[in-house]
Amino acid sequence: MKNTIEIMNELKKEKLIKDYAIGGAIGALKWVEPFFTRDLDIFIIPVGETEKRLINLSPIYEYLKKKGCYWKKQWIIIKGIPVDFIPADALGKEAVENAKETEYDGTRTKVITPEYLIPLFLKAGRDKDVRKIEMLLEQAKINAEKLDEVLEKYGLTRKFNGLKKRRYGR
Repeated sequence: MKNTIEIMNELKKEKLIKDYAIGGAIGALKWVEPFFTRDLDIFIIPVGETEKRLINLSPIYEYLKKKGCYWKKQWIIIKGIPVDFIPADALGKEAVENAKETEYDGTRTKVITPEYLIPLFLKAGRDKDVRKIEMLLEQAKINAEKLDEVLEKYGLTRKFNGLKKRRYGR
C-alpha cells in the first residue's frame, strides 16, 4: 500500500488533484480492530471547478496509465492495490480537509476521522457500512460533539438516530 500512497502523493504534487484522504474500510481500519476489505477507497478533491456535475478524471487516469496502472472491474490497480476514486461531494470534501495526517510505512498520507467516516458510511447505507459504523461506535475514540455537528450539517441526524434505535434500542 505504501507505493499506492506514494502515487497519490504524486498526483497531488503534479496538481492533478487538490487533495485526497483514505476513507472506506481501510480508513476505518485506522480506528478499529482489523477486518477484511478488498480495496482502497480514496476520496479526492479534484482540481478546477468542483461544482460541476461531471468531473473529468481523464488526466488522473492518463497519468496513472503511464505509471503502469490499469483497470480491473470497477477499480484502477495501482501498484497491485485495487483503488476506488471517489470524487468528494460537500461532505467528502470537508472530510478530506479535516482528515488526520498520518504515516504509513514512512510515507505521509491522510485518513478520514471517525466523525466523518460515520456520516459517509451512513450516506452509503449498505449493510456492510452499518457494520463499520457499529465498529467505529464501539471501538474508536469519537468526538461526539463533532459527530453531532457533522450529522446535523448534512441532514443525517434522523437517519443516525434511527440506526442507533434499531441497533441499540436507544
